[in-house]
Amino acid sequence: MTSASFPTSQRLGQTSLMRLGIRNTGKRTVPALTVSVSIAGQEGQASTLPFAIHDPQPELAQPDRPVWVVAAHYPKFDGSSAPGGAESSNQKTYDFGQLKPGKTTNVVWKLSAVKSGHYDLLYAIGAGLGNQAKAETGGGAKPGGSFSVQISPARLDKEVNASGEVVEKKPAQSGK
Repeated sequence: MTSASFPTSQRLGQTSLMRLGIRNTGKRTVPALTVSVSIAGQEGQASTLPFAIHDPQPELAQPDRPVWVVAAHYPKFDGSSAPGGAESSNQKTYDFGQLKPGKTTNVVWKLSAVKSGHYDLLYAIGAGLGNQAKAETGGGAKPGGSFSVQISPARLDKEVNASGEVVEKKPAQSGK
């Protein structure tokens, strides 16, 4: 990891960028740079969605409840207009493709907070979708980290537009 950023204080409806800078310090090409994302705790780990918690209430048609909603065409490589991270068979894991030795890549998610509370957002870096390649830090630990985020219930004056983006509400036109 070269960098990691995500605002630790957010408001409902606020859109924020989660950015990760990842460097291949090894001597071999990483076959598939992966980033797995989940929310800490039993409800986050039980969810099948990356930015969600699992509601234990019985008989819910969809018990996974988003804490953040990922904007269309994200994640992507920072500075690119094209989507970059393809979801894998595990919805919590994004595949960013190969990373050559000595190279650094920066990836970004555009997220809108939709559930208030305190959450620890976890991320883990991997070197492949199978078990043949393993990512590790110089000390042998698995690379990754977390963000401790407080989402305030105070809503911003926002709405979802036709493209699915969270945007500022336009002031109502007066009929004068």
